[in-house]
Amino acid sequence: MIIPNKLKKGDTIGVVAPSNPIINENVTEVKKATNIIEGLGFKVMYARNLFSNTNGYSATAEEKAEDINEMFADKDVKMIWCAKGGENSNSVFDYLNYDIIKQNPKILCGYSDITSITNIITAKTGLITFSGTNFKTIATDETDYSLKEVLKRFVDGNLKFGTIEDKYVTIRSGEAEGELIGGNLSLIRSLVAGKYSIDFSGKILFLEELGFETGPALVSNYLYYMKQNGIFDQIKGIWVGNYTHESGISLEDIILDTIKDEYRFPIIKSETFGHIEKKTVIPIGIKAHIHTSEEQKIKLIEDCVK
Repeated sequence: MIIPNKLKKGDTIGVVAPSNPIINENVTEVKKATNIIEGLGFKVMYARNLFSNTNGYSATAEEKAEDINEMFADKDVKMIWCAKGGENSNSVFDYLNYDIIKQNPKILCGYSDITSITNIITAKTGLITFSGTNFKTIATDETDYSLKEVLKRFVDGNLKFGTIEDKYVTIRSGEAEGELIGGNLSLIRSLVAGKYSIDFSGKILFLEELGFETGPALVSNYLYYMKQNGIFDQIKGIWVGNYTHESGISLEDIILDTIKDEYRFPIIKSETFGHIEKKTVIPIGIKAHIHTSEEQKIKLIEDCVK
């Protein structure tokens, strides 16, 4: 396990776009987000290919990986913040320099399609990465909840998830301890098998999904694929985030239909991560403890920045 350093005022934050391209209104949003972050006392550095759209649907895999590699290699950059999500961040896997990443540990943050990169980098290098708001999103959020979570985690080193107002629900009672892995369900499903797969053994799995793109039947497809590949035999617990679909069918309902009574690990839910306004920062690779009898049902039990 490699823990990155805290972020300090005056530090440089590197912005990369390893998923969909930064074009049209996204350019304005990135620049607005830059003003917000610089106004807080940080410096912002754009990656060489941040605004590239070489393929017409994104920058090339090589361009995107080059940006990530360069940001890790640059001693002045203390945090790498992914600009936005999309569909194909997994294209960079073959081109990342995992040795450079391991030798130059620093904060890496993003969510949605960035789930692929954060989980693979943690799996390949041992570096703790983070599921948290994307860079451009701080310019489009209606509140500063997600930005405050970033500052709380990376600057203060605070281990608390969210605020005291956040509600946690027990879906299946119990107690468990394990390292956190997860993020967007469709991306986690793609990391179950093959050359770029991750180890689910003894882990607490956190999952969210965008209902606008992924209906209940497709969610069921993903979860059954994971079940058929033995994932639920390996994990210690599940933390469910946001999933909103017009049918009203919930992610936890589909999970329970999938696992039935074959598994007895605890399952909790909170509306504090996913494709919603409220996005806490969840460290990937750090141990957490689930206790469903407590009000805040999941807690970090290890430092995630130093």
